[in-house]
Amino acid sequence: MRAAVTRAFGEPMRVETVTLADPGPGEVLVAVKACAICHSDITYADGGWGGTVPMVLGHEAAGIVEATGPGVTRVKPGDPVVVTLIRSCGGCHYCAGGHDFLCETVFDLDRTSPLTDGTGAPIGHGLRTGAFAEKLVVEQSQLVAVGGNMPFASASLLACGAITGVGAVTNTAKMPAGAHAVVIGCGGVGLNAVQGARIAGAASIIAIDLAREKLDAALRLGATRAIDPFHEDAVDIVTAATGGRGADFVFVASGAPAALESAASYIGKNGTVVIVGMPASDVNIAFNPASFAGFSQRIIGSKMGSASVARDVPHLAALWRDGVLDLDSLVTGRYPLDQINEAIAATRAGQGLRNVIVF
Repeated sequence: MRAAVTRAFGEPMRVETVTLADPGPGEVLVAVKACAICHSDITYADGGWGGTVPMVLGHEAAGIVEATGPGVTRVKPGDPVVVTLIRSCGGCHYCAGGHDFLCETVFDLDRTSPLTDGTGAPIGHGLRTGAFAEKLVVEQSQLVAVGGNMPFASASLLACGAITGVGAVTNTAKMPAGAHAVVIGCGGVGLNAVQGARIAGAASIIAIDLAREKLDAALRLGATRAIDPFHEDAVDIVTAATGGRGADFVFVASGAPAALESAASYIGKNGTVVIVGMPASDVNIAFNPASFAGFSQRIIGSKMGSASVARDVPHLAALWRDGVLDLDSLVTGRYPLDQINEAIAATRAGQGLRNVIVF
């Protein structure tokens, strides 16, 4: 099969013919139909999180089950599925507490990648998925069957952008109706945080970004105000929109240091900053702890929207079917696998809402 291989950090991916092992116990072979480009793939490919190469990245995918290994009960051949990077055992300390996304179990796929190149040398199973490829093998907990009426490009967004953005609001922050929200960074994750805040019944939703296309999309998806901080005083606007108190929740859906540092400017007393975007490992920011202590403010992290794949993907798919969650309009670029470097360059440049590799 063909796959886009990262051979060196910071260099273009190479589309190569690789070998994929058959699914083992509890594992599933999926024919990939769509895989969205997430900034996490770009950060990893640039070397922002370390690791070793070569590897096949891509983790926001949808496709059709081709075969299952022994013991698979969640899906069957022919099922259209969403493929996530969340791999969970269901029984460890974190899974038992409902935190599947923090599962501590080491699976066979964690020990040995199913991918090898033309010489037989191993290729890393990037982000536990390896979805920039015509086919992939994952553990069954990473899959959820979805109705066949959902376009694969739209379904792929459920694997990361949607569960991360909406989940940051509903699962991590548990934002109540009537709260005031700010979303910093309106890419695929941030726009879904805007939708999550709308669905949760926010009193106001202020979207902050530098790209007009993304601000317009935020307004269409539920933001009550969209701000380019280079041309408007975002702090004054947030203060006015919240009756002078500041936001109750600030969702930082960008890993850029400037975005992270600006978050404290927008929260009010008893406010919460939710870090949703994943910065590179060497990014550090400064904040005033006296302010956070004095005003009873919080900073919390949100990994993958604190999602339970089996619970959240079907729920969000139902919201899509009911017309409550918009996924279709977020897919603004479609590329074949041979143009993956062009798709990554467009995403890196902020062009499009979500660029998707389609097979």
